[in-house]
Amino acid sequence: MRSDLATGPSQITVFAALVKAGFRRYATYRQATAANAFTNSVFGFLRCFVLLAALAGTATGSAGGYSPAQIATYCWVSQGMIGVIMLWGWTDLGDRIRSGDVVTDLLRPVHPVLSYLAIDVGRAGYAALTRFVVPVAVGAIFFDLYAPQRVITYPLFAVSVVAAVVICFACRYLINAAAFWLLDVRGVNLAWTFATGVLAGLAFPLHFLPTPLVWILWLGTPFPSMLQASLDVVVERSPTPVLIGVVAIQAAWAVVVLLICWYVQRRAERRLVIQGG
Repeated sequence: MRSDLATGPSQITVFAALVKAGFRRYATYRQATAANAFTNSVFGFLRCFVLLAALAGTATGSAGGYSPAQIATYCWVSQGMIGVIMLWGWTDLGDRIRSGDVVTDLLRPVHPVLSYLAIDVGRAGYAALTRFVVPVAVGAIFFDLYAPQRVITYPLFAVSVVAAVVICFACRYLINAAAFWLLDVRGVNLAWTFATGVLAGLAFPLHFLPTPLVWILWLGTPFPSMLQASLDVVVERSPTPVLIGVVAIQAAWAVVVLLICWYVQRRAERRLVIQGG
């Protein structure tokens, strides 16, 4: 049973193999992918019209530092990112804890956190080619979207999305790991679904809130780093140095939540109770 996060050539090779396996696994769910992309596109229209109406009701025609084109891009890119970072719907670890199959994970040569992360990175890669592209393309057809004007924004957005994937995975891992103590984490998942919908910037841009509250959310919780940060980068809401700082905050949160996952996993192994036969 591994209890460390040490890496080496063999670990990196296994990690890469698991990334490929995760990509292939989710590539087999073609009908589910198409259904999810369609659903995200439908809700994209609803969200976009609501947010544009909110801006139209202001004296300046803008709010929170967003122009109508920026808010439209914010909306459609966020719809695409839902599938990439996978805000909801992941219960693999929780289910395996309840069944006792998690024991198999502990016997593998790769730490459970790293193995699940690798698979999730592969999943995110496939989602970026499907569930991200479709909603953004639909939005570009029907709305006047904001295209980034600075060359550095494109690689910065890519780095931001990768950090968001890691942060969201780690948070979902912690939610599922609660099953080591609770066995049934449906209540925790429900609270997670509500919290991310509001605090990650999906329901509305967090910059619509009072500035002190926004800073508390940014620095005190990982929620804005899962979605809001990447969206601010792609619409170039702030000067480039500020956006680089935003991505740096994401990177810091990625390290913090992964370390918490490692710590919780070590504690959980001491309380492991095998359910079933």
